[in-house]
Order: sequence, then C-alpha cells, then structure tokens
Amino acid sequence: MGILRHRDFRRLWAADLLSQLGSRLSMGAIPLLAVLTLNASTLQVSLLRTCETAAWLVLGLFAGAWADRIRCRPVLVYADLLRALLFASIPIAWWFGVLTLTQVYVVLVPAGVLTVLYDVAHNSYLPRMLDRDRLLPGNAKLAANHSVAAVIGAGAGGILVQWIGAAVTIGLDALSFVWSAIWLRSIRTPEPAPIRPERPQLRREIRDGLQYVFRHPLLRPLALNTMVTMLFQAAAGAIMVVYLVRGVHLRPATIGILSMIGLLGAVVASAVTEKVSTRYGDARTLLLSSTGIGVAFTVQALTAPGWQVSWFVIGTLLAGFCIIVSYILQVSTQQRLCPRELQGRVSATMSFVSWGAAPLGSLLGGVLGTAFGLHTTLWIAGLGTLAGNAILYVSPLRTLRAVPTEPAISGVDL
Repeated sequence: MGILRHRDFRRLWAADLLSQLGSRLSMGAIPLLAVLTLNASTLQVSLLRTCETAAWLVLGLFAGAWADRIRCRPVLVYADLLRALLFASIPIAWWFGVLTLTQVYVVLVPAGVLTVLYDVAHNSYLPRMLDRDRLLPGNAKLAANHSVAAVIGAGAGGILVQWIGAAVTIGLDALSFVWSAIWLRSIRTPEPAPIRPERPQLRREIRDGLQYVFRHPLLRPLALNTMVTMLFQAAAGAIMVVYLVRGVHLRPATIGILSMIGLLGAVVASAVTEKVSTRYGDARTLLLSSTGIGVAFTVQALTAPGWQVSWFVIGTLLAGFCIIVSYILQVSTQQRLCPRELQGRVSATMSFVSWGAAPLGSLLGGVLGTAFGLHTTLWIAGLGTLAGNAILYVSPLRTLRAVPTEPAISGVDL
C-alpha cells in the first residue's frame, strides 16, 4: 500500500478521488447540457470553459501569496461546500423548467474562483503533510485519482446523461463535493502555521514567486511549455463535444464509452510513472511525455465518421498516458525545487501560467471553430501543441537525466 498507510494522506486521497469523480461527470455533462438541452452554438459552448477557468487570470497569483500565509485545509473544506451549493442550483432550476444558458455561465464563474483557491491550497497543503522524499509517491496517488475519475467519469457521464439527463448528472457533482468536504474535515494531523511576514506586501510576495519560476532554468521552460500546451488543449477541448455530436454524429453514451476506453492510458500512467522515471530518469521521462501530448492531440485531429472514430480513442489513450506522466513529474519537480516558504506562490505562478491560458484557449477554439470549422480547428490545436515542445528541447532539461532533489539556493543555480 506504501503511501496509503499514512492515515491522513489516505483521507486526503479519498476526498480528492470523490471530488475528481464528480468534476469529471460535470466536465462531460455541462457541454452536453448546452448542446442537447439548451441548443448552444459552438462559440457559446466554448464560453462555458472560458467562464470556468477565467479566474486563473484574475486570482491565480493572489491565491498563491494568500496560501503561503494561512492554513490550507479549511480552504479546501469551504471551497468544496460552496461549489456543492453552486452546482446544485443547475438541476434545481432544470426541475422547475427555468434553466438557461445564462445561469450556467453565472454558476461557472464563482465555481471557477473556488476551484482556483482549492487547487492552489491543495498543492500547498501536500508538502505540509508529507516529507520531500514522499512527495513523488504522494503525487502519483493523487494523479491516479485524476486517471480513475477520468475513466469512470467519462464513461459514466455519457451514459448518465443519456439515461437521466445532463442536469441531474451535474447534481451528482454537487454531492461529490459534500462527501469530499466530510473526508477533509476528518484529517487530524495538525497543519503547521505558516510564517507570516510582519508587514505583508502582496506585490512583493507575488513578485517573489514569479521571479523564482522565471529565473529558474528548469521551472521557466516547464511553465512556458505547459502554457502553450494548455492553450491548444483548451481550444480542442472546447469544441470536441460539439464536433463529436454534430460532426461525427455520436450519441452521449457512445462518446462516454469511447472516452473511457481512451482514458485507460491515464490509469496505466499513474501506476508506472514512478518506476519508469526511476529507471530512465525523471528529466528524460518528462521530456518524452510532454512531446507525447502534442503527438496525441495531432492524432485526435484525424477523427472522422466511421472507422476513423478510432483515431479519437487512440489519441485520447496516448494523451491520457502522457498528460498524467507529465503532471506527476512536473508537480513533483516543482515541489522539490521550491523552498517550503514559497510553495504556495510558486504553485500559483505555475498554475497561473498554465491555467491562465485555458480561458484564452477555450475562446480561441470557439472563434476558430466558428470561422474555419471544427475539424480544421482540431488540426490547428494538435500541431500547435506539438510545436510548443520546442521550448523544452532548447532548455537544460534536454541534457539532464534526473532533476535535482533539493531547492536551488539562489533560485537560479542547479
């Protein structure tokens, strides 16, 4: 069992699994709700993801400085409970026949704010719970939650939407947030109080996080590569459901089942990443997995009606594997190379650079899809993701086998 023998990590892991599963149900159900129930256009569907991720652009850096000043577990609990209330409003409005696309947008914006606070606090909380030498297996187990939730949520989400409707499926996400909060509340290990500056200077604290990332020879290229990847991944993701429904003529259950088969690669990745990176070196593994993401999204662009739907499965399989491998190694690298007092700000900076690109990418996908067509947009997104890996191949990561295990003293020297 390894890291799961740690009682409170096991509770954090259980809370995360439930929350991830519910979020995956909503991730598939919300665009299907817009397409099938509310008859939304391509641009309107892409705006859903923009609303959900726009908070990273506004609050991402502030959330990091804030997380370094406070205990993070209460943030996790309250963020879960408030998101439960927001998402519960969608099935309630649908039940009374008053649900509109405007309400969905209004729900997603504050839910996105809470997700920013939750994610930054979550990344900052793990190093406070575990020693540095246990961060890689800890992150691997949490990444396994992403994988399992992606597989189960993709298949179950499509089937549930077809059986009970998209709005009720979103209601299950609300219940998952409540259950997650209960598990988080049960953690008993005291969280150490962070060291607060005598005179908090928010701008200086944010600047410290930005400077640490962008002066670091490894974190800088990782952040920039992830930004490009997220931009084009969000562009493809914003229109993929629309393309599969209106271009490939698939039913929700079929979309769910095909996604579930493809995402099995994510489950495999969460199980083998630690072994593969130990054998071949985490730097090399990270470089290859990032390249694999670009290849995967390019392969997905081959998707078309008939037997060519198989390209969607193959691309999703490869993307699921490579994204999880890259995620585990990037987060572990970030946590190992960052001093404890900067964990929140560095985490927020990395998330701001990557997730800040997501709303722009979603909007880009909607605009390109409307102007040039859905299939052409998928090709642009795939080739753009692949080209972004040039950032890593001209960085010091190309010459390394293993990433250093301790923070750089100056923040710039390996």
